[in-house]
Amino acid sequence: MNAKNTITVAVCTYKRQKLLEKLLLNLNDQFTNDEFGYSAVVVDNDSEKSAESVIKTLRKKCSYELQYVCEPVKSITQARNRAVQNAGGDFLAFIDDDEYPDRMWLYNLYKSIHEYAADGILGPVLPYFEIKPPDWLVKSRLCNRKTFSTGTVLKDPVYTRTGNVLLRMSLFENTIYPFDNRFGSTGGEDSHFFATAINKGKVFIWCNEAIVHELVPECRLTRRYYIQRALLRGALNARNSSFVSKSTAKSLIASGLYSISLPFLFLAGQHHFMKYLVRNCDHIGKILSHLGIEPVKDRSFQA
Repeated sequence: MNAKNTITVAVCTYKRQKLLEKLLLNLNDQFTNDEFGYSAVVVDNDSEKSAESVIKTLRKKCSYELQYVCEPVKSITQARNRAVQNAGGDFLAFIDDDEYPDRMWLYNLYKSIHEYAADGILGPVLPYFEIKPPDWLVKSRLCNRKTFSTGTVLKDPVYTRTGNVLLRMSLFENTIYPFDNRFGSTGGEDSHFFATAINKGKVFIWCNEAIVHELVPECRLTRRYYIQRALLRGALNARNSSFVSKSTAKSLIASGLYSISLPFLFLAGQHHFMKYLVRNCDHIGKILSHLGIEPVKDRSFQA
């Protein structure tokens, strides 16, 4: 490893000043073993610059260089592209403004990207709750994302995201708009980016020790939230396949089976019912989108 390597930590934010402050102060404690340096760039996606005062205050408290950029057009895609445009050094790490990392987060990502000679390293995002969650949500594990053994090659973009990732800056050569603006209001720009890169032969590896924690706020403790999110996710997945395809055929079959099973799952318990209702909504969202129907068009329902 080269001790001169540098990492830019990118944070795209929108009106989450308290969570942003928690994240940026937490970055002070990152273990580096003197093997790399790091800085951070915050892209404020609020035209009113609500995060600017937070950055001005925290610059005095942060042990790393902290850059502030405003992207006035509300679009997660344009915010991510602005982060890429303002990043320097050898690597770019993305972390969300409602997350905070373990102390060894950057070090484990950095160590793994060298060990596996990968183009990018992704790690787990573990939920923590703002208030006590309902039993059905905990038991259903709807907030728990799939994890893998360290060293696993991620070939399916469905398991990729920008909530916890370290990328080589070489991935962004020859383009200043790596994230597709079609996903500006819906999300899914990260999976599309990874799908495109994987199709070009780029390699992304999992590091299960590079842990970040994501807040699950009170507004995400409802059944409605997970149903809406699944319908939107299904619509986004439809963009990556045609109506006449194996993927759509699988969704048609799966949706039929889930629909038949749901009454029995309801009797078995709310956690079973909700788990498979959400899975069904993923497939229904995809099928409806192919038919030109999108009951959920953007992420306005999310906190």
